[in-house]
Amino acid sequence: MNAVQHFANKERTVEVFNGWVMLPINLILSLGGPALLIYSIVSGANRYGHPVWGLFIPALLMLIASFVMLFGFFALQPNEARVLILFGEYRGTVRESGFHWGNPFYSNGRSASGATALAAAGKTAEAGAAAAALKKQSRNKISLRARNLNGERLKVNDKRGNPIEIAAVVVWRVRDTAQAMFDVDDYEEYVSVQSESAVRHLASQYAYDHGEDNEVTLRSGFDEVSQALTTELQERLDKAGVRVEEARLTHLAYAPEIAQAMLRRQQAEAVIAARQKIVQGAVSMVEMALHDLAEKHVVELDDERRAAMVSNLMVVLCGESEVHPVVNTGTLYT
Repeated sequence: MNAVQHFANKERTVEVFNGWVMLPINLILSLGGPALLIYSIVSGANRYGHPVWGLFIPALLMLIASFVMLFGFFALQPNEARVLILFGEYRGTVRESGFHWGNPFYSNGRSASGATALAAAGKTAEAGAAAAALKKQSRNKISLRARNLNGERLKVNDKRGNPIEIAAVVVWRVRDTAQAMFDVDDYEEYVSVQSESAVRHLASQYAYDHGEDNEVTLRSGFDEVSQALTTELQERLDKAGVRVEEARLTHLAYAPEIAQAMLRRQQAEAVIAARQKIVQGAVSMVEMALHDLAEKHVVELDDERRAAMVSNLMVVLCGESEVHPVVNTGTLYT
């Protein structure tokens, strides 16, 4: 079986005529054609009884030309481009903003902006009809502005199999208009579907938290995860002529069915970490107290008394409730 080889389209930037230069020419044809037509009919009727064919035919051609030329005018806003297609052949892309005039027979194409989303959400015949109505003629204009794709919350399993909820926002723009127009069916829908797929794949590659030593997790390695998501998205969207400028997670949480259990685990780990910190501090303070007492010869303690002092200090420093001191009014050993 022979594999079908796919050749990616490449954008070619072209220039068209200035619309302000062509507008006076079109006005001259629009006004001169009817005037010449009337003159040929009136002059010919008075002299020959029929129109002057040498003027009548050019006048008709001028009228037709002026009417056809009207469809060649178009305007482009900043960060907007038009793909020029003549009878199914790609002729180039106009990126310069302003008022232009091109071949009136360039294809107008269809705009999928808004219609794709409505068609996907529509479940009735009225919604489908409204989506079809939104697919209006747009002269193959493509916005080059940065766009945001705020992904929905997805329920997936992380690397350890725990169900989590995750969502991401993607900032993207069209880089190559030819690829966006011809290499994929609908580049906006393509970006949406591939973004969801990339987020699902990313979640399965990392653990939510509590990874092994030096392991990047979704919760702790925010910058690394965002960079990995951007890289994967760029690889997926290259064929659509789209450049990913930024991709970041906007929502990350355990699924509701395990959220309470995971919360209790996090609370227990927080308590353990706090206890460890308290014990480490208490040991340092006891060691400092014994060292200062011995160095300054405040009191000489044997091993038994030193152990009792350490025990009392550890209870005082590590206890959760407030300690009530007991004053010893006797001697040191009574």
